[in-house]
Amino acid sequence: MAQIVSFGEVLMRLSTPGFSRFEQARQLNVTYAGGEANVSTALAYWGHHTAHVTRFPDSPIGRAAAQYLRFHGVDISHIIYGGPRMAVYYLETGAALRGSQIVYDRANSSLAEIDPKEIDWDEILKDAKWFHWAGITPALSQGAADALLDGINASRKRGITVSGDIFYRANLWKYGKKPSEILPELTAGTDIVIANSENIKEIFGIGGNDFKESCVNLQKAYPQVSTVVDTKRTSLSASHNLLRAYLWNGKELLETADTEINPIIDRVGGGDAFIAGLIHGLISFDDQQRALEFGVAASALKHTIEGDALISTIAEVEAIRQGETSGRIKR
Repeated sequence: MAQIVSFGEVLMRLSTPGFSRFEQARQLNVTYAGGEANVSTALAYWGHHTAHVTRFPDSPIGRAAAQYLRFHGVDISHIIYGGPRMAVYYLETGAALRGSQIVYDRANSSLAEIDPKEIDWDEILKDAKWFHWAGITPALSQGAADALLDGINASRKRGITVSGDIFYRANLWKYGKKPSEILPELTAGTDIVIANSENIKEIFGIGGNDFKESCVNLQKAYPQVSTVVDTKRTSLSASHNLLRAYLWNGKELLETADTEINPIIDRVGGGDAFIAGLIHGLISFDDQQRALEFGVAASALKHTIEGDALISTIAEVEAIRQGETSGRIKR
């Protein structure tokens, strides 16, 4: 199967047990997560050869994070060691009327202090067929943004498909640059963009009366973009959501039906699971509608699994795609 390379920061996730509030917790559960790495993890479980590129501190914590990825089947041979510290985020899981809370502690992390020259993209991408990035990574520093641009440009030279999730966290951009100054150049080399009308307007200054028109205008400005994808979440409560997705391929707008998710165990990483499902579908099926539905099913299943990463089989996701959502026990 195709080799897929992802690039981005991996954080230590410290979450309160169960549904405890931060003020109640006397211990925290440890795992490791990052948007791009979550995509590679899910795809590894489905049989794809995935590799994640990042930078960890050369410490027991950095090695533990790398071994976590390796445990889940992700190739860690291109991870770089150096820099001062591991990025961290704290999670309090919400329920019913109370939403989840996340507190980030990622300033001066190892990846934020990366020198782009540390990455040998020629070696990393020599057998790759797909490269995935997300808008959070270039928010960390100019070095991280430049390293990502080098990866996109190297992918373009090799004819590698590039996907980019351009959703970003506005409060992370603290090094003097705005998303609108960095993300357009990255998007110019990207084939498949995950975005909505709002951030297309915010980042590129490109408007539209609806999602389709925004996509058409984005493609006019960035001809490399062949496909634009978005999800729509209807939040009835922190524990009960509806999820659907849209895909514009330059000719027609595809749409899925709503998938009901109730109760939600852990919604963090749901978007990454959707992207993993979409990538798997686009690689494996000659049917974009089915690929889009597989992505929604993968995201829905992730909401039932604790942690950021989707741990599943293709058959489990496909069963949900086909409407098997009763949750009956399997013997």
